[in-house]
Amino acid sequence: MFLDAAQWQDKVFIGGSWVPGSGGTADVIEPATGASLGRIGVAGADDLARAAESAAAAQREWAATPHPQRAAVLRRAAALWAEHAEEISWWNIREVGAVPGMAGFAVHVAEQECYEAAALPSRPYGELLPSEEPRLSMARRVPAGVVGVISPFNVPIILGIRSVAPALALGNAVVLKPDPRTAVTGGVTVARVFEEAGLPAGLLQVLPGGADVGEAMVTHPLVRVISFTGSTEAGRRVGELAGRHLKRAHLELGGNSALIVLEDADVDEAVNLATWGSYFHQGQICMTTGRHLVHERLYDDFVARLAAKAAALPVGDPARDQVALGPVIDIRQRDKIHGVVTASVDHGARLAAGGGFEGLFYSPTVLADVSPDTPAFAREIFGPVAPVARFSTAAEAVRLATATEFGLSLGIVTRDVMRGLDLADRLPTGIVHVNDQTVNDEANAPFGGVGASGTGSRFGGAAANVDAFTETRWVTVRGQAPAYPF
Repeated sequence: MFLDAAQWQDKVFIGGSWVPGSGGTADVIEPATGASLGRIGVAGADDLARAAESAAAAQREWAATPHPQRAAVLRRAAALWAEHAEEISWWNIREVGAVPGMAGFAVHVAEQECYEAAALPSRPYGELLPSEEPRLSMARRVPAGVVGVISPFNVPIILGIRSVAPALALGNAVVLKPDPRTAVTGGVTVARVFEEAGLPAGLLQVLPGGADVGEAMVTHPLVRVISFTGSTEAGRRVGELAGRHLKRAHLELGGNSALIVLEDADVDEAVNLATWGSYFHQGQICMTTGRHLVHERLYDDFVARLAAKAAALPVGDPARDQVALGPVIDIRQRDKIHGVVTASVDHGARLAAGGGFEGLFYSPTVLADVSPDTPAFAREIFGPVAPVARFSTAAEAVRLATATEFGLSLGIVTRDVMRGLDLADRLPTGIVHVNDQTVNDEANAPFGGVGASGTGSRFGGAAANVDAFTETRWVTVRGQAPAYPF
């Protein structure tokens, strides 16, 4: 087996070897059943120091490796995602709670991320600059060195590999800290892919661990760039700590994305988009549609049809049943979701569908008649909840859409595409989809948010990845040394 537990059980990945972590071990829990799927090693801060030193020692030789060889490793990694897709997807379904379609999509994106990254080593790595002196002057891109990647539980493959692959391709070494709750899918799998792809030892370290390991990563002097994906609250702490240590931190944070349904929209089409946008992967996606803003002419019909559709969606164990929604990740997350729903009803929202749970299976929920002061409108819920508000004019839609600190994704549904684009220009988000919902991802497209959703697009697309994982160096060359006046 590609992910044979005999290799990685009770271990972390340092220096190209599976070794015990100083933080002990933790069970890999299947959220649908509560069963243990195995045990991972847990890292401690001491492990981070060892890993950073190992990564720094390996990085210089890797950066000097001819670009076709680096590209070949990334292409082999891409092929391995495809070759072992079934086994990796099985872990994704059981460890993360993803439905099969989501699990397969994650593996597909990982494959594409590696193929996209394989094109980076051969890109021009600088430009010639004019100089007033008789010399060759150039701006040259060089690897940052050691890149620290902190990835979350919800989509662990995609949210790790989209930093790991381009960082490696551009000549860096990487220390990856996946969330311990999904460390097999988000950590072991990545390590095994690059082991088999022939990545030299030491260039990728995988350390599942808690906040202490993340803090050690951000503060260690050998880790020069931090790529963090997670909550806005945690991202602020990472950014503050990185700033004190004079490091670049690329932060992809939370979202509370709006789907605006204009009065000329087809209601059935809009409801189909809304259902996917709010309930795909149990709403545990940063781009999830967190607010449905619907023109008053369509509002009642939209709420009724969305509620009916939500009530009909099957919820259950995705490893055993044909379901649309699986479990949320753990009890803490379930209770957070339910707390927002009940608080919203207490504040006057109308429960049109759902609002209950069994174990970790939360029912697809529709909250009607919400306003900007409703908890479900103002917060990122990270669960299968669709809050719906009405508007009467485009100006009111803009006011409602911007009544949040987040700015990740935006969907606009209208028969008039140019009107949709004009409306989008009035709303600050990193991503816009006209006549689509808010959850979309492609390896070659720039990804990132503004405001409390992050520090701008820096994942996806060659330009974003080069900016994220390299430094710019000014280099000059003279044929003869100049004579200075003293």
